[in-house]
This record gives sequence, structure tokens and C-alpha cells, in this order.
Amino acid sequence: MKTWIKALALACTVAWSAPSAAWWWDSTPSDYTDTRYPIVLVHGMFGFDDIVGVDYWYGVAEDLRRYGADVYTTQVPALDSTIARGEALLPQVEAIAAVYGKVNLIGHSHGGPTARYISRVRPDLVASVTSVGSPHKGSPVADLIYGSPAESAAAGLGNALAGLIDLLSGGGYNQDMRASLQSLTSQGSAEFNNFAPAGIPTTSCGEGAYSANGVRFYSWGGTGVLTNALDPSDALLGVTSLVIGGADDGLVGRCSNHFGQVIRDNYFMNHLDEVNQALGLHSLFETDPKAVFQQHANRLKNAGL
Repeated sequence: MKTWIKALALACTVAWSAPSAAWWWDSTPSDYTDTRYPIVLVHGMFGFDDIVGVDYWYGVAEDLRRYGADVYTTQVPALDSTIARGEALLPQVEAIAAVYGKVNLIGHSHGGPTARYISRVRPDLVASVTSVGSPHKGSPVADLIYGSPAESAAAGLGNALAGLIDLLSGGGYNQDMRASLQSLTSQGSAEFNNFAPAGIPTTSCGEGAYSANGVRFYSWGGTGVLTNALDPSDALLGVTSLVIGGADDGLVGRCSNHFGQVIRDNYFMNHLDEVNQALGLHSLFETDPKAVFQQHANRLKNAGL
């Protein structure tokens, strides 16, 4: 009996740690993710390009490049308003588009609205915008903190942490947690949606327009919270999930992640699993997050994007 248990444990360990398509059975075409325009990744709150060799998009960019995509990771303030983050992203997009003509923006969490800002002010530079676990109609967690007695302490700690992240990742940005929280409240999100309405559903939990001004819109998100017992971040997301109630990824509700064409809104992934964090610890019983990005890149490719 003990031999069988050891064998099963070994098999589970190998299955979790192996690449999404192991070399001995990998039949994925080498040009599977070879989109017409490059993929540009936009991080969310407390995000970064990389810190001491650890990517925010853990293994995602490398995996997409493996199958033919040109991928760029960008860096914007870890904490600031959607518009300030968008303005920081704009020159990076302009530089990439100067070479390729346009870009495919993929934003996680606050990175989704940040990417939408670019498609609003410079649609000529954007082929598509895809949001991943983004709170397009706000997050109850932001509603709870913003304007509360806890806001001052949270802002102080948040700005200090974001400043450290920025220092370690070489960003050079000022941080403003209060502005970030305000942007992600229900009211702040509604104000931004009035400024950039394209792709936002007009019903409480429907789909938005699939395109506008020549830009295609897509989204996906998760409704898992405690997905891997080895991941310490699950416990924190379990606490924040209690604030939201209903189906959510620990920070963003299922309907709030809807934008444009909804690929899927209920992956068994929490907010960090959506970008293959922490360190690739996700559910063994759900699609590998890297495979979801692969499939979407192929979707963009087949759409001529």
C-alpha cells in the first residue's frame, strides 16, 4: 500500500511541475501562437515586470514565445489611478507599435482597465484588448476599504510595499494606493466606463460589444479561491472572498470580469492563478493557466490579429 501511495504522490508532483505540454507528447505546432501583431502584457495592482528573475506573468511570456508569439511585458505604477497607469503604458505601446503597426493588449486585474485606456485614446495602435480577472464594474474589496477608517493605514502599507516592488523591479514610478482603490470601486469603475464604454456589458452579467473602432475585445476570469493547498496566497484570497460573496476569484466577482466576448468566466482559478502565480501553484484539476494563454493567442492568430 505504501508503494502505491508513493507512486501516486510522485505522479502528482511530476504532473504539477511539468510544462503545460511536455516534450515527449507535445504535438502543438511551432507557430500555434504566432499572432500577426505582438502580445503586450499589462500587470495589475502590486504588479511588476520581474523581480530577481521571477516574472509577474509566471512562465506565460516564455511559453507563448515557445510557439511563435512576439511578447512584450510592460511596467506601469503598481498603484495609481487607471488613467495614470494608462498614461504610463502609452509610450511603451507607441514604441512597440512603431515597429509592428499595432499590438494585442492583455491586461490582468487593474491591467484590464489600463489596457482599455489605450484603446480609448489610441485605437489606431491596438488590434485587440483582452482582460483577465479584471474588475470592470468594480470590486467590493475596494468599496470596503476606500473611504473607511482603515484606508489611511492600508494606503501607508500599500504604498510602502508598492514602492519596494517598484524599486526591486526598476520601475521608477510614484505610488498612490488611494487613487488605485478609487479607480477600482464601483463608483470609480462606473466613471471610467463612462469615459471608455466600448466592450462593457449593458446588462448586469452579459457580454459587451465584441469590437469597436477596429479593436476586438475579449475577457476571461476565475471563480476558484482555495485551489492549491501548497499556495500560501490562497488563505489571503479566502479572506477577501468573504467580502465579495457569491462566485469570485478572491478579489473580482464573476460578472465584474465580463468584457467584450467572454471566453469563460468560471475557471477554477483564483486571482493569482490567472497569471500562473504563485510560482505556478494552481489547481491540478483545471486547465493550466499557460495553456489558456496559448489557446487565446491561437484565437487571436485565427482572427488575423
